[in-house]
Amino acid sequence: MAEPTPLWTCTDPARWRAALAAYPEVVAAQGVSGLAELDRWYRAELPATLAARAPAWADLDELREVVRWKMKRGEWRPRNLALVNGNDAALVRRQTERAFALVPHERAPLVELDRLAGVGPATASALLAAYRPDRYPFLDEVVGAAITGLGVPAFTLPYYLRYAAALRERAAALGGEWTAQAVGLALWAAAGGKLGVP
Repeated sequence: MAEPTPLWTCTDPARWRAALAAYPEVVAAQGVSGLAELDRWYRAELPATLAARAPAWADLDELREVVRWKMKRGEWRPRNLALVNGNDAALVRRQTERAFALVPHERAPLVELDRLAGVGPATASALLAAYRPDRYPFLDEVVGAAITGLGVPAFTLPYYLRYAAALRERAAALGGEWTAQAVGLALWAAAGGKLGVP
């Protein structure tokens, strides 16, 4: 039996929808303690919280939970969490408010968030994906590896800009309610996720 076409090269919208619908099951199948609950918070509660604030901003606790979500889905890095925890709460609010105010600029919001300790392109993209999933998909190496032509995934700003553009382009091609973040979630689910370390 022939191998199925990788999702990235597939043009069947039904297959993309099926991959996205499978995302919660794939999250649960990772077997990482607390990931399913944290993922529900990240995808439902945090976006609603950020959208309700005018102007939008995130607090230190929310940033910390975003980092925990990111690491539980991928690789656990205690040093990054410690660095994030060391940020001053007022600074986190100020920097996130500045970053969100710079949306939809491709680069500037990420640069602003990068000024916080422990925040690089992946964490910045995770926070921005919760705020504006249409523009900023979460930077995930599993997703990056699934995108033809991007090369080896890298946690750098230049790589992220190419990655985000590719996911936005695919979302536009799929049409409807698709966002760059939803395309990334579908690709991650189609790949079976990646086991994190609790």
